[in-house]
Amino acid sequence: MNISRRLLVQGGATLAFAAMLPRGARAEAENEASPVTPDEALAMLKEGNRAFVEVRRPRYPFGPERRRELAKAQHPFATLVCCSDSRVGPEQVFSRGLGELFVVRNAGNTAANYQAVGSIEYSVGKLHAPLIVVLGHSKCGAVEAAAEIAEHNARFPGSIQPMVEPIVPAVLAAHEQPGDWIANAVRENVRRIADTLRSPEQPILYPALRDGELRIVGAVYDLETGVVDFFDEGTGAAVQ
Repeated sequence: MNISRRLLVQGGATLAFAAMLPRGARAEAENEASPVTPDEALAMLKEGNRAFVEVRRPRYPFGPERRRELAKAQHPFATLVCCSDSRVGPEQVFSRGLGELFVVRNAGNTAANYQAVGSIEYSVGKLHAPLIVVLGHSKCGAVEAAAEIAEHNARFPGSIQPMVEPIVPAVLAAHEQPGDWIANAVRENVRRIADTLRSPEQPILYPALRDGELRIVGAVYDLETGVVDFFDEGTGAAVQ
């Protein structure tokens, strides 16, 4: 099962998004721009990951004043689409504090349902996050489960089967690549999700991408080294 294109291109998404904003906040949200550029946001994440790998003490405010400030509004500088795996905490991996990252998490870091896509759209359309990072990780259990489906036609109970099925096309494509199958599938899955989010058919994401207000990149976190490899640093809107 491919990541549902229909889920990502609903024409009514823009109207629904506008409707959920309070009338007074709508105009304000439209006029706000992030003080951080997409390139600056990416540089901040890279520096944060270096600090994490080098075991530097994080320096960010988290006391009462910061909490009171964030109670009024949030202005995250990046959206992380990442795996639910307990070993991949994005705030820790990038040495960031409260209010800095808008995190969308599910097993396999997919964007295959309304909840995930709508959350990503909200972070860009309402909160003006200038950067989206699709973050996979080594030894991903969801990718391994998708490989079991592809190779052995495995069946999983409850909602696990439909949850991992969107990853199967990436697993099949990676099977033809040299090297470690699962590692390649993790990267292929990230690449496909990032490409889908860059699609001109995205009603909220694409205009920001086209106008240079948004950047969408793909990365993989290594569980053992702690290093994030930003292997897909897409710099512009998809061409179609």
